[in-house]
Amino acid sequence: MSEDGLVVRLAGRGDGVTADGRYVRLAAPGDMVAADGTVIPGPQHVEPLCRHFPRCGGCQLQHVDDEVYADFVTSRIVGSLRAQGVEPPPMDLPHLSPPGARRRATMRAERQGRRVLLGFNEGASHRIVDLKECPVLRPELARLIEPLKGLLAGLVRDRRAAAVQMTLADQGVDLLIEKVEAEGLAAAEALTAFAETHGLARLAVDEGDGPQVRWEPAPATVTLGGIAVGLPIGGFLQATADGEAALLAEVRRIVGDAAVVADLFSGIGTFALPLAEKAKVYAAEGARDPTTALKLAAARAGRAVMVEHRDLFRRPVDAKDLARFDAVVLDPPRAGAVEQAEELAGAGVPCIAYVSCNPHTFARDAKILIQGGYELARITPVGQFRWSTHVELVGEFLA
Repeated sequence: MSEDGLVVRLAGRGDGVTADGRYVRLAAPGDMVAADGTVIPGPQHVEPLCRHFPRCGGCQLQHVDDEVYADFVTSRIVGSLRAQGVEPPPMDLPHLSPPGARRRATMRAERQGRRVLLGFNEGASHRIVDLKECPVLRPELARLIEPLKGLLAGLVRDRRAAAVQMTLADQGVDLLIEKVEAEGLAAAEALTAFAETHGLARLAVDEGDGPQVRWEPAPATVTLGGIAVGLPIGGFLQATADGEAALLAEVRRIVGDAAVVADLFSGIGTFALPLAEKAKVYAAEGARDPTTALKLAAARAGRAVMVEHRDLFRRPVDAKDLARFDAVVLDPPRAGAVEQAEELAGAGVPCIAYVSCNPHTFARDAKILIQGGYELARITPVGQFRWSTHVELVGEFLA
């Protein structure tokens, strides 16, 4: 067989790429691809753990071993940087979260007659894969999949779709059900019975006019930096506790002994609260509920965190104000933070820890910072979303 059919790398969406430039779905580096497209597995092609792979769109890379997966995570970052003309810096080996570690997930549900489908969409499709298992999820979440189908049967109209968001809080699973009809005594009793039976931390329902709490025996919280923080309904939390710890460790290393730190896009305090153990922290967040949760938690714990509700896209912190800080932590959404990066570029802050969930927008913002005089000193890749093409990282910038 011609060496042209050897798979030499993975493309950005997880397809194998042969030496002669063909893109082959579900091929791993080291596989051989015959002229008719048949894939002959190589030594790094492994048996997927989940019966739903590859139909389920939740995972794209269960067929490759950890070495290939780690190389993929790194190559996504390197490719994005080079596309912006940025030379990749020294890069740590990727930190990969283990299977069964995902503590939050959003699924779709649909009722078809008496049957309820619940799961993730097929790749590039709106069809729901009805899950029977999920080796990515924490067991506490996975165990709810089948019971939820029974509950949803009484809440979703035939041929209608709903959404289910599960997050593991300190007290148990925080469950949000959206796009359902839950009026009347029977629905109320069913929701309460489900919450009691499965020991939920909270159950909220959104029938179209905002989420309403139907069950919460004690306030739902998550612990950050040793402090219990109120978890907003549908609020953001790092996908795995393991990945959060890896990101935080790298942020701590970059910030070092900085006495005054700015945490921009702070959320509920993933970085602000731990850093406030030793530093004074200014935290800016554009969403109101996380801002309130962080402010209350910091006040209760006596941590030196000054929290501001601020839209950093429309009103970034300017360079003059940023110059007062010893370090900045930047953790924007997938869109990145071009407006804030432009202000940072002229601020001369000694160090910046940029936490990113999108290598493409990170590379764009990195170019802005470098043009402003910063050095991209190091990158730590993190694969929190096991077996997916989603890549996270922490970049260290030094003035």
